[in-house]
Amino acid sequence: MAAIPRYRTHTGPAIFSAGFRPFFLAASIWAAVAIPLWLAAYAEGLALPSLLAPIVWHVHEMVFGFAAATVAGFLLTSIPNWTGRMPLQGAPLVALVSLWAIGRLAVLSSGVIGASAAAVADLCFPIAFLLVVAREILAGRNWRNLPMVAALALLLIGNLLVHLEALGVADTAGLGNRIGLVTLFMLISLVGGRIIPSFTRNWLTKMRPEVPPPTPEGRFDLFALVLTALALTSWAVAPDGLITSWMALVAGIVVGLRLWRWRGLKTMREPLLLILHIGYGWLALGLLLVGLNGIYEILPPTTALHALTVGAVGTMTLAVMTRVSLGHTGRPLNAGPGTKAIYVLITTAAILRVLAPLAGDRAMLALTLAGVSWSAAFGLFAILYGGALARPRVAGEAAKPI
Repeated sequence: MAAIPRYRTHTGPAIFSAGFRPFFLAASIWAAVAIPLWLAAYAEGLALPSLLAPIVWHVHEMVFGFAAATVAGFLLTSIPNWTGRMPLQGAPLVALVSLWAIGRLAVLSSGVIGASAAAVADLCFPIAFLLVVAREILAGRNWRNLPMVAALALLLIGNLLVHLEALGVADTAGLGNRIGLVTLFMLISLVGGRIIPSFTRNWLTKMRPEVPPPTPEGRFDLFALVLTALALTSWAVAPDGLITSWMALVAGIVVGLRLWRWRGLKTMREPLLLILHIGYGWLALGLLLVGLNGIYEILPPTTALHALTVGAVGTMTLAVMTRVSLGHTGRPLNAGPGTKAIYVLITTAAILRVLAPLAGDRAMLALTLAGVSWSAAFGLFAILYGGALARPRVAGEAAKPI
């Protein structure tokens, strides 16, 4: 059974009463802003004041900027449920969010402030966050979630490797970004494997009791996690290796079978659930495309990569952000028209980004439309959910567990 969280009375601004509030809002704003900056650099030649090459900066900020903030918001909200300890609130939370924001500005302006200053400023957040999470999990003796500490350590290592190249120490930016991406994909596989069948089971039991519930977690799920970890590790180390391709292909099939066992097609009536299944489906498709492309070379490498990033990471982050924001601000777990529009926009962005390399003379148009859809999805989240995140929770309902 999960621990029962305890909460302090928070008298400061409501946005700093829980970790998901500032980090989800900051992540959505940065996601909406960073992609137009990248498109301007890629298509129009805009000179970013960063020492990182534009493509390296783009990947770094999506992984260690935007995605790291969503991971922070999720974990800071989940850990009190796991351990029964007090959540991070007030001044400590302000300090952590400030470190994240300083890191974004430092990396973007590293051409002005220098590589050393940018590295120090940017690495402060992942170090501090790793220490916070490790302290909470160890103090709460919550051994089941120690993999979260390992994941944050990998994100720190990946970030460091990117900065080592900016410092001229080693040619490690590509490896660092891949380590960061692999960590995100594994978090989707691990956390998604916990919450998707659980939420689906609860909803089916209540709304469609005639439908068999998702298959209980067992050895097949462990096999899928191990196989996915091995395939992704191989991709991080040797992305062009033939062994990597075959491992990714098999992992994609197994992940797809795992998803099928969760009865996702039976949740068509509930967008908040369906979008979680869709996000996990992008993980399966991305792994399949990595494998197929490595064996037959029928698609540009960016096709598979963006199925995993825009598709899996983008969709899953918005799925979790919307659900957590509703449940933990005391609002009904219902997807209104605006939330449904967010889901349509991120799905459109993923499809367009995957197909863009295949669009011939219209590839740039497809890429631009994908970027517009991505920014619109996250910008709409900031607009629709910003007020709820900044205001006290609605009285009368307990916080929904993650």
